[in-house]
Amino acid sequence: MTPAPSPRSDPAPAKPPSPSPTESAESAEPTESTESTNSTDSLILHTTDNGVTQLTLNRPDALNALTWDMRERLIALLADASADPDVRAVVLTATGKGFCAGADLRGAPATGDLVAGDVARMIRGGAQRFIAAVMDCEKPVIAAVNGTAAGIGAHLAFACDLVLAAESARFIEVFVRRGLVPDGGGAYLLPRLIGPQRAKELMFFGDAVPAADAARLGLVNRVVPDGELAKTAQEWAERLATGPTRALALTKALVNASLDGDRGASFAAEATAQEINMTTADAREGVASFVERRRPTYRGR
Repeated sequence: MTPAPSPRSDPAPAKPPSPSPTESAESAEPTESTESTNSTDSLILHTTDNGVTQLTLNRPDALNALTWDMRERLIALLADASADPDVRAVVLTATGKGFCAGADLRGAPATGDLVAGDVARMIRGGAQRFIAAVMDCEKPVIAAVNGTAAGIGAHLAFACDLVLAAESARFIEVFVRRGLVPDGGGAYLLPRLIGPQRAKELMFFGDAVPAADAARLGLVNRVVPDGELAKTAQEWAERLATGPTRALALTKALVNASLDGDRGASFAAEATAQEINMTTADAREGVASFVERRRPTYRGR
């Protein structure tokens, strides 16, 4: 039985598209949920300190499988972090033994009778919109993967700018086990990270990939002991939070766009980004500190 979502206590966002019926079959190892009264706020823990926002999936009894409300809340929090000049880095992690076992959207708004085109529309407005929220966030996003990341949960990690994994973590392209096509950007992300042949291997077979193998393939930046994951993620985030925030945002956009365009488009985007960046206070501070032979102090402005 797939874990049951918690009752909704927060108002739903302004009519986002309903999720696809295929999404509810993404979760990895089904578990029994004991939740009864948790609100969406309690299922997505949110703290900001020293310029670092930490977003923590908090549904451990269900291996942090995402409900519709959780997905919408994460999208909103990422947009807030992107727009807030006092937020300069984001850490995305989870409680318990699982990072995110996939989508569990049985509590989503009723879809009624589906007609041709409905599923594609739901995927665009649901899983794809969710992954895009991570990739389009103007602040660097670190995934601290503490356990199983399956289906949309794996793609959530792969969409982040940097991925730290605990030794016990594993990644599963679980869609094929359910007879589904990978969604949530999987067929876009994986070939760009590890090449088409490796991507097909993971998607065709749906085997669990341990953290060490994920690092060897290039899906993970670094594997750390389970007990050091939170500390390492915080250290990385604090380093980013003291960096030139707007330059990092523009760098992120350049790298993401380079995967889709030709050299001419990439070079043009690079020149434009540098033009924009040179209007920032941090760029002026960086140049001045070099000339004055001192360490720069970046303010994120």
